[in-house]
Amino acid sequence: MINKFSIEWSSFKAELQQHPELILQFQYARNKWVKANYHITEIKQAPITSVDCGGVMNAWTEIIVQLWEPTEEEEGRAMQVKKALSIIDLVESKLALNPKGIVKIEFGNSEFDTRQMYPAEFIVDGDNLVINLTPDATQCKAISRGGSCGTTETGEECCAPVQTEKRKIELINLAADQNSCTPGSGCC
Repeated sequence: MINKFSIEWSSFKAELQQHPELILQFQYARNKWVKANYHITEIKQAPITSVDCGGVMNAWTEIIVQLWEPTEEEEGRAMQVKKALSIIDLVESKLALNPKGIVKIEFGNSEFDTRQMYPAEFIVDGDNLVINLTPDATQCKAISRGGSCGTTETGEECCAPVQTEKRKIELINLAADQNSCTPGSGCC
């Protein structure tokens, strides 16, 4: 997976570990915050294997942290980072998470369609650790390999399967200059 905002699980966790006493807040759009009564409902590990439009196989792992806003209001404030870390420890005691897995935060509510977003930046703001989320986007992996998405100047399509060069076989008549048996000659 290629995205300028992606962060690996080991780096994401290390960022949290630097601020255990802060309150963990998520901003999913400009001036739109996950409500303070959110829960981390699960952490998923998703190994992805794909073949892109150019016929190239790709593989990566995503670690998806799912947030949920209960409909009923709850007293108090958002969880401290150390509470999130305790949930991570519980998950990791049962499932070995790939340290190089790409982190996505999954969230949605009645005003925001559920989607997976990247933690784009971590901001310490007073007693809060704010994680600003940015949406994922589709992409053409051929571009990252130096190709283009569409017809190239030489007329090649990036999305066509990779062409392998066909070898030509030359046939040689090994019996041309020799005395050889021919049908009906009686030599055989």
